[in-house]
Amino acid sequence: MVAKAFHFKAVLRGAVFAAAGLALAACASVYRKHGYVPAPELLAEVVPGVDTRDSVAETIGIPSSTGVLNESGYYYVATRFRHYGAKAPEPVARDLVAISFDTSGVVQAIERFSLEDGRVVPLERRVTNSGVQDNTFLRQLLGNLGNFGPGQLLNNE
Repeated sequence: MVAKAFHFKAVLRGAVFAAAGLALAACASVYRKHGYVPAPELLAEVVPGVDTRDSVAETIGIPSSTGVLNESGYYYVATRFRHYGAKAPEPVARDLVAISFDTSGVVQAIERFSLEDGRVVPLERRVTNSGVQDNTFLRQLLGNLGNFGPGQLLNNE
């Protein structure tokens, strides 16, 4: 009977230690990387004033994002996120390489930014009033009957 109780305590103690070990392992940080930033050796091959959009795409690769306008630049972005337990992922490091072009498509400048260079941009949640009230279509149509006069229907030439 004593041996059975001793065996039960050993199994229980092992289960508690295993659960504690799993709980500690679950709280370990996990890092994930998203995006692509070219190596400094590849960026050194791009010469401002000489290379074009096509030569940059051949040398470095197609960017992960481009500017909204056609004459805008190429943007290579890589972000490293830290996942810790149940918390939301937070960015730990961010690298951004911006290559700007002039109107003829020749490289104008190469700039490098990091997470420390970024700014927080507050978003506005304002909604533009459409002027349309909560009326039915028929009520809006009949409401416009008094808004015009007979002179507007005749051609005054």
